[in-house]
Amino acid sequence: MAVRDLAPLSAVTAGLVTVLVSVTSTAAIVFSAARAAGAGHAELSSWMLALCVGTGITCIGLSLRYRAPVVTAWSTPGAALLVTALPGFTMREAVGAFLVSALLITVTGLTGWFGRVMDRVPASLAAALLAGVLLQFGIGLFASANTDAPLILAMFATYLACRRLLPRYAVLAALAVGVTVAAVTGTFRPGQVRLSLAEPVLTMPSFSVQAVIGVAVPLFVVTMASQNLPGVAVLRNDGYQVPVSPLITWTGVVNVVLAPLGVFGLNLAAITAAICTGPQAHPDPRRRYLASVWAGAFYLVVGVFGATITSLLAALPAVLVLGIAGIGLLATIGSSLTTAVRDDRWREAAVVTLLATASGVELLGVGSAFWGLIAGLLTAWATGAFRPHPAPPQVPAPDTPSPTSRAIKP
Repeated sequence: MAVRDLAPLSAVTAGLVTVLVSVTSTAAIVFSAARAAGAGHAELSSWMLALCVGTGITCIGLSLRYRAPVVTAWSTPGAALLVTALPGFTMREAVGAFLVSALLITVTGLTGWFGRVMDRVPASLAAALLAGVLLQFGIGLFASANTDAPLILAMFATYLACRRLLPRYAVLAALAVGVTVAAVTGTFRPGQVRLSLAEPVLTMPSFSVQAVIGVAVPLFVVTMASQNLPGVAVLRNDGYQVPVSPLITWTGVVNVVLAPLGVFGLNLAAITAAICTGPQAHPDPRRRYLASVWAGAFYLVVGVFGATITSLLAALPAVLVLGIAGIGLLATIGSSLTTAVRDDRWREAAVVTLLATASGVELLGVGSAFWGLIAGLLTAWATGAFRPHPAPPQVPAPDTPSPTSRAIKP
């Protein structure tokens, strides 16, 4: 097989952007969560190594197994939860909570109930859920112009020009121009990058009732509701009917194995997954799994080089990351909105799902993706969307004699 078949530029670019967006937008939250558990420099490096290795293995393995762009990630809402939930607990108690949460996710996948729930979620609501999750990034593309207008305008102008002339390389070109402009204006400082490799640090777990109730159970709920739910919606929205239960099971199993090294939560990705499932990753939907395979490969590189990659990504301006994320997700946002409002019966419920999800509301420690879906389902029930349409009357074709005419003899 030719190199271009295994590494099409659009797929490699999508994988690179996936990792770029994921790591640069969440590394600070992960570090804050580790600090809350009392982690030192060695533990911080181990957490990043284990998270990237776990994500890389599941991305590559699941994508090759199902020939679909299955992108996994660590739980960003889970990390945010840990920042406030872990103070007062030891590192060993934190690892024990990670293990309990991972075991709950594994059992959820093995029993299959989460897959059965997702099979009953209407396509319009699933698409609206995804659009609500991604909408902030589309808005962020243009809102970032308030911070650095020349950088955003240069990236967006490059994207539009390449969409007209070289559509397959539009995102890559926008990223290259963004890095160039950042370097020229001094907002990208490569001199801050330091060479350093990550090393694993094993922490033996310790279990306490307080940590299980206060950390493990909320972490499990947040990961399932705020990450796996929209993650499945991303795959379904782009036509990938991958069995859900094995995906959940394997992320849970890998999480169990790597929890002592600092993996607090592995799950299906939502925002970054959309970069690999859309047409920008590959024009042929059957070949888009290569984008998630390359994302997994880049995750492994990030994990091995740990602090070096982290310092490199930290040297990039935040506005560049927001801009390239928004550009890379434009096509997916558009297709999600189209699917969400296509059916008249579900349109109002889909709009409610979209708005509630995009609002970012958090109740009981659970993110807006879950509550957006609940609000949409309640709206669908109130508007009668679940009731089937009455069957249209059967009208005989013009050239078909009616039963009465057949009964009358000439």
